Formats: sequence, structure tokens, C-alpha cells
Amino acid sequence: MEEKITIKNLCKEFYDPQRGIVKAVDNVSFSAYKGEVFGLLGPNGAGKTTTLRMMATLMKPNSGYIQIAGYDTEDDPRNVRRSIGYMSSSTALYPRLSPREIITYFAELNDYPENEIPMRVEKIIKYFGIGDYADTYTEKLSTGMKQITSIARTIVHDPPVLILDEPSSGLDVIVAQKIHNYINDLKNDGKTIIFSSHNMGEVEKICDRIGIINNGKLLTVGTINELRTISSKYYMEEIFIYFVNEFEKRVENAY
Repeated sequence: MEEKITIKNLCKEFYDPQRGIVKAVDNVSFSAYKGEVFGLLGPNGAGKTTTLRMMATLMKPNSGYIQIAGYDTEDDPRNVRRSIGYMSSSTALYPRLSPREIITYFAELNDYPENEIPMRVEKIIKYFGIGDYADTYTEKLSTGMKQITSIARTIVHDPPVLILDEPSSGLDVIVAQKIHNYINDLKNDGKTIIFSSHNMGEVEKICDRIGIINNGKLLTVGTINELRTISSKYYMEEIFIYFVNEFEKRVENAY
């Protein structure tokens, strides 16, 4: 298996006036491979989004190492950014631009070959089925249409690695299913996908391996069947609660 993401001993600290130094990410290590959907789960404030932001070069770690598609985020952030498509839970679209204009802009921004951009944009529009509203201002689009446009602009430059933070949040079942299908297609095309969600059902459905993080620490990594064996639980929601509770018990017993 070709390793596309390597994270070793990743740490990120913040200063809080009331709590002092807070370890948002505490010695986290994991890998992800070509053609894999790796789920990264955690409660709010667990360090999940901070980890994703460091992977996307939007934030620098205090210590540790991140390599994506052969490039180090510290030494070669430009090539890392060229190698990823990052969609955060707070991704915004330009309201007075159309999906076609947004997708074209992001192709240009990520240095996609200029002479190939029109053909690539048309291919993406056709693939995502957004032709009917490709030239409509995004401010007039539904939530589902905006989310699909966000994913389209995330992959237009054909990066080998995708980082998707809550890509189907707030969507109805039909649009969410479309997004799951797109993710499976991208996986089958050899993309490496980091997938974050609070929806345990979709995590169980589309992720090949899952990492659970809490209080900045990576509690476990494994396939759904491996996590079922360790926890003696079947559903992802129960598995998630099991590992979080076990971690909190260990913290309490340490004091």
C-alpha cells in the first residue's frame, strides 16, 4: 500500500488565560494510504479540526511531522497545498459568483494547466450534475447545491489527497447520498481521503479505517471490524462512546 499521509508525534498548544497551556493535539501519529477513506472522529474540542488545519498548512504545529504526497508541511507547504483539496466545515463560497466561476477560479489558484482548465471545469460540472445551475449566483443556490459546489471546487485541480471536514453536514438524505457516492468514486480513482463527521452512520458506511481522538490524544485506529473486536460493540456510535469513556476513566484514575 502506498502511504500518502504520514503524521508523527504531532503536537499543538494554545494559551488560554483561564486554563493556561492547552494541548489541543497531543502526540498524534497515524498514516493514510492511496485509495483509502480514513475517518477522523472526535467530540467537539477534541483536536480533530486543529489536526486537519495543520494538515492543510493553515496552522503550524509546535512539534511533530506531517508529510503529504511526499512533501513536508513545514519545509514545502506550497507543494503540500498543490497536493491537497481541503474543504472545512466553515467553507464559504463567493455569493456573487457562479459555480462555474468558482470552480474555474480554484483551478487557476491551484496552478492547473491553463490551457486545460475549460475542459476540466466542464468535466467537473458534468460529473457533479450541476449544469442546470452552473451559471447561477451561488447566493441563490440551496444548501445542497452549495455543498456540492464546494466539493467540486475542492477537487478541480485533481489533487491526490482530499481533506473533507463535515462535507455532508446539514444536508438531506438524497444529497448526502450523492456526496457519499462521489467520495467512493474518488477513492476508487486512487485518492486518499481524510473524512471527518459527527454522523456515525456515514462513517461506518464509507470509511476504510477510523481514528478516534479526544482531548488531543489519538485513542485508537482500526477498521470498523477491528474496533468492534476491541470494544465488543457493534454500531459505530457505541464504539465511539466506548473509547471516549475508557479514555476518561484512565484520566480519572491517574489523579
